[in-house]
Amino acid sequence: MGLFDFLTQEIAIDLGTANTLIIHNNKVVVDSPSIVAIDRRTMKPIAVGEIAKQMQGKTHDDIKTIRPLKDGVIADFCASEHMIREFIKQIPGIKGKIFNPSLKMVICIPSGITEVEKRAVKDSAAKVNAKDVRLIYEPMAAAIGVGIDVTQPKGNMIIDIGGGTTEIAVIALGGIVCDNSIKIAGDVFNNDILYYLRTHHNLFIGEKTAEHIKMEVGSGLEELDNPPEDLPVQGRDLITGKPKEIMVNYKEMARALDKSILRIEDAIMETLSRTPPELSADIYNTGIYLAGGGALLRGLDQRIGRKTGLPVFIADDPLRAVVRGTGIALKNIEKFENFLIK
Repeated sequence: MGLFDFLTQEIAIDLGTANTLIIHNNKVVVDSPSIVAIDRRTMKPIAVGEIAKQMQGKTHDDIKTIRPLKDGVIADFCASEHMIREFIKQIPGIKGKIFNPSLKMVICIPSGITEVEKRAVKDSAAKVNAKDVRLIYEPMAAAIGVGIDVTQPKGNMIIDIGGGTTEIAVIALGGIVCDNSIKIAGDVFNNDILYYLRTHHNLFIGEKTAEHIKMEVGSGLEELDNPPEDLPVQGRDLITGKPKEIMVNYKEMARALDKSILRIEDAIMETLSRTPPELSADIYNTGIYLAGGGALLRGLDQRIGRKTGLPVFIADDPLRAVVRGTGIALKNIEKFENFLIK
């Protein structure tokens, strides 16, 4: 082990549209919202993560909150670089060191990403002292994180519903055989809820409130076995301009989200129709695995199961499945060498 190895820290990053997660020494050490607050006068960042999220929708003219990632890729280069740097500073093994250690990183990326977008991820990593950067496709990381042995000559289907994209992939022999990456995921669900309340209740709410409604009463089905209780929602009345409160229930939310879920179902069916017959036979036996925050939407697994006629399994702790898989790939870099993109 040389001096370089001694000074190098290994980290795995799931750079998500909604949340960024970092693994260091086999532990999730950062799990924060991907948001940066910036002072408009100086253009200097003033907060990242949870503190910036609390400011969202409540800022005055001198402060703006930015989400540096859009649809799973970097949309604001400066803000993303600052955000990654600040999150790395929060890692217990790196915090407070006199020298910034060299970093060896594995970062996961959407499967539909372009070469230019890949370059942006690598450049952001290089700016924070990363000497060795590998990229891994999200569905592959999710499959590893779910516990699938991706090297086997056996087909597995994984669906990762994140904040910006839904990644659907059939994986066998350590590669993605066919995949589909669509820009319909958690953020679009939030917008559907905003639109529904505006058009059906004349109630104007913010993004943060929409996210809260999705978590509390969001549903993929209008009939649930254990339905959540109705939720009081406060916002601004579009007609009178006064603050008001209404009650919303999961059935309404199922109607609000129906069109977007239909589009995810269509993408799943389209991917299944492109799957080679031998792998289709495997998927018939193994079923479909769901990962990502969207997997937690009530009734979504049943709905996908009905549509495809296949068993659907939700990953343990679906929010962390991708970063877990990225961490495993980092730890066994020789074994997974073929799946990592340099």
